[in-house]
Amino acid sequence: MKKIEEIIPFLNEPRKIVIVMHLKPDADAMGSSLGLFHFLSQLGHAVQVVSPTNWAEWLKWMPGADGVIDYELNTQHVNKLLDDADWVFCLDFNTLVRTRHMAMKLKRLSADKILIDHHQEPSAEDFAYGVSITEKSSTSEMVYDFILASGHASKINIPIAECLYAGVMTDTGSFRFSSSTASVHRMVAGLKDIGLQHSKIHEELFDNFLENRLRFIGHVLQNCMDIYYEYNAALISIPWKDLVKYEIKTGDTEGLVNYPLTIKGIKLVALIIDRNEEIKCSFRSKDNFDVNSFARKYFEGGGHVNAAGGRSSGTLDQTIQQFIRAMKESELQLQ
Repeated sequence: MKKIEEIIPFLNEPRKIVIVMHLKPDADAMGSSLGLFHFLSQLGHAVQVVSPTNWAEWLKWMPGADGVIDYELNTQHVNKLLDDADWVFCLDFNTLVRTRHMAMKLKRLSADKILIDHHQEPSAEDFAYGVSITEKSSTSEMVYDFILASGHASKINIPIAECLYAGVMTDTGSFRFSSSTASVHRMVAGLKDIGLQHSKIHEELFDNFLENRLRFIGHVLQNCMDIYYEYNAALISIPWKDLVKYEIKTGDTEGLVNYPLTIKGIKLVALIIDRNEEIKCSFRSKDNFDVNSFARKYFEGGGHVNAAGGRSSGTLDQTIQQFIRAMKESELQLQ
């Protein structure tokens, strides 16, 4: 994988570009992709943003989100776009499997794939150019850095600012995580200088849900959460029937894994959800407990030191028991 700076001299040559994010995109995946879309479009490129799957309702306010294509619903059309593309930017994922059904298509493309990502252990051999910096707060911050490095800072307008701010704000936990470095705050200051209204973004992301989600959260915290104080760990396990009962849609469980971290002494939290088609897992931690390694070892996943994801091919009960065994094997690191 060559350095992403090597493509900068070619940015002024109009190209056909597809931007791809990871499946079930969060605010950073969508925000970084749309921020890059608005930037490249200003340079005269023909740009299309693609999501491997559907996405949450609370992301649809983002400027340009109405033009994003769902690969699962438009497979043939997107495959044609990919075949015709000169460049394919891959944002906020470090291995092609994170694009689900798009993975094999991306693997076989003749177009140069360009990675911008901040997750650990990227599959660098799958990308022609790229940048992977795990210390960065978000892919949105990295897109901001890319725009500055290209010499086109003047192209950063309100749509770009809103998209990138949404990504960096959510991936830093509203700037409370250690990844909220001085460069993050300098970025936000720069976006504010051009007129960003940050409170508007917060309302769109956090004050935009239906009543059923709040009642679902109450039910989960009351009935689906177990605390293992002797291991400084917590587990939330949600059966499929609860998702159906409360009419939970894509994105409605976002942030749920963080609630047990507010309990004094808790260092590790697991959120295990029966999605019917598979069991999805999210992990969060404090201090030096590495959930990236934990997820890779036990749950076919990975991510960051303090935030990671995974999956299980077993039943919900089997996955719960798998987590309990993994937790007990990690007892020393959790003390």
